[in-house]
Amino acid sequence: MLALVAVIDFLASPDIIIRPMLVLGPAFASLWCGIRRTALVGLTALALSAALSYHHHTLGRRHNTLTLLAMAGVAAASVAASADRKKRERILADVRSVAEVAQRVLLRPVPRLVGPMHIAVGYTSATAEASIGGDLYEVTLTPYGVRVIVGDVQGKGLEAVETAADVLGAFREAAYDEPDLTGVAARIETALRRRLDAEPDGRTPQEGHGRSPATGPGRTAESTGEKFVTAVLAEFGEGEIVTLLNYGHPPPFVLRGGEGGFAEPDDVAPPFGLSDLGAAAPRPHTVKFAPADQMLLYTDGVVEARDGEGRFYPLAERAHLLAAGDPEQALSDLRADVLRHVGGRIADDAAMLLIRRR
Repeated sequence: MLALVAVIDFLASPDIIIRPMLVLGPAFASLWCGIRRTALVGLTALALSAALSYHHHTLGRRHNTLTLLAMAGVAAASVAASADRKKRERILADVRSVAEVAQRVLLRPVPRLVGPMHIAVGYTSATAEASIGGDLYEVTLTPYGVRVIVGDVQGKGLEAVETAADVLGAFREAAYDEPDLTGVAARIETALRRRLDAEPDGRTPQEGHGRSPATGPGRTAESTGEKFVTAVLAEFGEGEIVTLLNYGHPPPFVLRGGEGGFAEPDDVAPPFGLSDLGAAAPRPHTVKFAPADQMLLYTDGVVEARDGEGRFYPLAERAHLLAAGDPEQALSDLRADVLRHVGGRIADDAAMLLIRRR
């Protein structure tokens, strides 16, 4: 840019003054370059301007001196802007590092192989540059089989992350101790109620997402004044049966022999945190899960993803995308299709857990 402006000014007549545009050099350098390089570009622009002024016999004239002073000011401001940008980049890098550590603590990496199961995980954040959110998942190998939880915390932000941490902590501890899923679920409910009861009075509930099966269509967290966590718990035992507990969460999708369907619960149950509404806890229901079968557990960010015309993502119609031989590739294909459906970034966090029986 400096060379182009200098050549044009050098060839132009003295009446056409182009060299003040040399200030664009340090100005643009401050956007991408470091402090030293920005300073070098600024000094180069000043040197070129002085040389061109000498060439046109304007060096020492009042208006030319003012131009050089203005260029020096812009160069100094560019160096300061570059220094401030580098400082902010370092702060952002530190924040991202902390977020990555928090993500590894909250959502620990899931092994590819857990007992007889081959597992793939996918997480897509609705917020640019975000690493963690209110969606949660965990896979644990216990004496009672492989136990899994996939859930979604009502609300967003730090409070949702804290609630997710409480739920995951309770699940990780109870999954090893409790002989059945209902005991695990009871421990999670107790931990969540303890957290909600400890919150300061008068705190405004965060905006809810989705419906609460316990409160009926159209009634969300705003109308009930409650916070909650929807979740599905699954236990893969030694046989070809999976035991499921659904707490107001989208039902898992089971794919068997190229055909699939949703593992709908036998009855409607409230999410965790809404036990004080008096609704009955869900009853465990079982689903056949033979070798080579697949089960997709997900959060509502997947099925509630809308295209430009407001249509939800048709998960059942896109189940053929899970046919890839590698589970990670199959889940990657499905995630890419969800993003194509919405035409960009999704509106809500979306977590997916694909399980295949080896």
